[in-house]
This record gives sequence, C-alpha cells and structure tokens, in this order.
Amino acid sequence: MNTPLIRLQVLFSSLLLFTHSIDADDWPQWRGPKRDGVWRENGIIEKFKGDRIPVRWRAQISGGYSGPTVADGRVYVSDRVTKPEQVERVHCFDWKTGKNIWTHTYDCVYRKVGYAAGPRASVLINDGRAYSLGSMGHLFCFNAKTGGIHWSKDLYSEYRIRMPIWGIASSPIIEGNLLIVQVGGEGDACLVAFDRKSGKEVWRALPDRASYSAPVIIEQSGKRVLVCWTGDRIVGLEPGTGKLHWEYPTKPKRMVLAIASPVIHKDWLFLSGFYDGSFMLRLHSDELKISQIWQRRGVNEKQTDSLHSLISTPIIHNDLVFGVDSYGELRCLDPMTGDRIWSSDKATRRARWSTIHFVLNGDKVWMFNEMGELIISRLSRSGFDEISRARLIDPTLVQLRQRGGVCWSHPAYAYKHVFARNDEELVCANLSLVE
Repeated sequence: MNTPLIRLQVLFSSLLLFTHSIDADDWPQWRGPKRDGVWRENGIIEKFKGDRIPVRWRAQISGGYSGPTVADGRVYVSDRVTKPEQVERVHCFDWKTGKNIWTHTYDCVYRKVGYAAGPRASVLINDGRAYSLGSMGHLFCFNAKTGGIHWSKDLYSEYRIRMPIWGIASSPIIEGNLLIVQVGGEGDACLVAFDRKSGKEVWRALPDRASYSAPVIIEQSGKRVLVCWTGDRIVGLEPGTGKLHWEYPTKPKRMVLAIASPVIHKDWLFLSGFYDGSFMLRLHSDELKISQIWQRRGVNEKQTDSLHSLISTPIIHNDLVFGVDSYGELRCLDPMTGDRIWSSDKATRRARWSTIHFVLNGDKVWMFNEMGELIISRLSRSGFDEISRARLIDPTLVQLRQRGGVCWSHPAYAYKHVFARNDEELVCANLSLVE
C-alpha cells in the first residue's frame, strides 16, 4: 500500500472541499445573501463564448414573477397553474441536476389581482426553513429539505388585506427570530412580525397601504433599523418591536407603484418609482433621523426627470446611481443632485416598463434584461461599457403578450452558476472559469 500517495489524495480532496466552501455562496433571499444585489463569488467568467449561454439543466414550471433562490444545494421557486383548478405551487429542485425534490400545491383563486401571472415574492430560506408568500397572502413556513409544513397563514382573510392591484409582492425578511412581512392589512397591520418558528404574531405596525417593495435591514446610529417603503411613506422601524423611528412621506400622486427596494450606500437612502420619480435621503449617523437631499419628478411617465424606475431596483456603484428608466433607458445620476450624467438605450429595449436587474460582482455589473439576456458590463461616469452579452432564457408571453413576451423575474447567482426563470421553465447555467 502506497501510504504517502493515499495521504496526498486525501489532502487534495480536502483542499478541493475547502476551496468550494470558501468560494461558493448561497443566494437564499431576494437580491442575495445580504439583500443588497451584490454577488461576492470569485472565479467567474470574463465574457461569454457565444450569443447563447449553454444551459446545465432545465426544469418545467409555470407562470410567476417569483425569482429563484438557492440555499444548501437546493433551488426554490413558486408559480401558478390555472387549469383544471387555480393553484399556486412552491417547488424545490436539486441545484446540480434540476431534479424536483418536493412541490407543495395549494388552492389559490386570485381576487382583485391584475396581471395575474403568478406569485411575486421570492422564497426565503433561513435556518433550514423555507418561507413562501403568495399573491393572495398565503404564507407558509416549510421544512426546506422535505417540504413538510411547520405553519401557515391566510393573511388575506386574517388581516383583511386591502389588496394592491398586483397582489401581495413584497418579499419577507428575517431579523433574529422574526419573519417580517409587508401585509397591508386593516388595524395598523401594514407590517407584521411573526415568530419565525411558530408563526405567532409578535407585533404589527402602521395603517399604511401595502406596496410591492421588499424591506431591508440597516445599521444606523449603532442600531438595527428596518427600512420599508410602504404605499404611503418610507419608514425606519425598530425591528424587534415595530416602533417608528423616522418617516418620509411618499404618497403617490396616482397609484401605489413602489416596487424597487430601498438602496443603501454610505449615508444615502435612494428610492425610485414609475410615476413619482426618485428621491435621495440622508441617514444621520449620530441619531435615528433622516433628511432630504433631493427629490425629482418628471411631468409624466415619458417626460421623466432624473430616474423613474418600475420593476428594477437601481444600484449605487462607484458613488454613482445607475438604473433603468420608465421606458428602458439606462441612466447614470449624480447622487448629490439627481442630475442625469448620461443615458443609453443599448442595454434593453425601449418600451414601457422595460426592465434590467442589476447585480454587482467585483468591478463589473451583471445585467439581466427583459429579453432574457445576460450582460457583463462596466458602469462608470464615462458611460455604459458592454463587455459581453448572450441569451440565457427566452421571454414568454404570459406576463406581457403584446411585445413578444418578457422575463421580469430577478435571477439568482450561487455556486458560480446563474438560475433564471420565465413562465415555462427554470434554467441553470455555469458561469465559472473552471467548467
């Protein structure tokens, strides 16, 4: 027996496992591990080899906006089926093969929901549990491995939700032992915190209407603060109690269209909406307080000022704001004034609600547009520098038939792969330098 050789092989295998563990990251919630749209893995390709990205596997699903999430070697996504019965489903797939591990199906008849293409909120994975929120307010806590139900709630009935026109869409967030959900219910139940293990209500807060914007947790003045853009204002709350620390009114002039998540950078808090434009707030570091830096709004959805985003959450990169405007124009803004530095119509098509989902990886910005294309780019004060572009997945017709279909769901980036969905399939593609 060649003992030294065996020891060398064992050591080599251990090093491979260690390397994988430090290089590979989960994507367990909306916009990534820290909910900030940053993809922190290394060893990613510099450019695509062709105009189509080879797909590692495909899994059949149905309609929905719910972007995939990835954790502990599994991929989660939700969808909707209308025949023979109206149901929503939550799926779990093996990340390497796309094999279905479990699916939970429940009756779900949409009431007062426009663009009824399927559930919106991403499945949240935390501590071996998977939390899903459907468009009608069906909230589930699953065993993430088996699909067994720990607890569930019908928020629409229990909290008498004043249903937003596009349904319940704000992805929940975990803070400590709490699952915090933007519900939009009666009786000061815009935001409700549940014990994440039992489902018991811990607190409720605000009489506001619900929006579609997912909340975030920040550090301010030495404290944890829950930042949420409701249908009426942007608020900072004590996450353990729901106590209001600060607020900034954002009552829309037409309808609630707060979709993009709040963007935090240094002491800046940036938000952007379709009709009501953008505003930049300052987060004071010495006290729980905010103040306005600027607010800009155009004449209408076409004659815009600064930036009017819809589905797409902007990013702040190199101390500049980047986002896609109401009709698909990629723009760069001065963060201190809101002035437009440049614009480009090359990243996605010029059309109403046209979308780009941004993710930062090192010095590059990865963009997934509504045509199902991935773009590797650099964004700077000088302009939009496209490095490489290729089609990942085809747009489908369920969400917007009149322009040949769209892909509006945010992809996930994990294990040096990308996971994306349309209304027919979930795909996985390798983006590692090492195939």
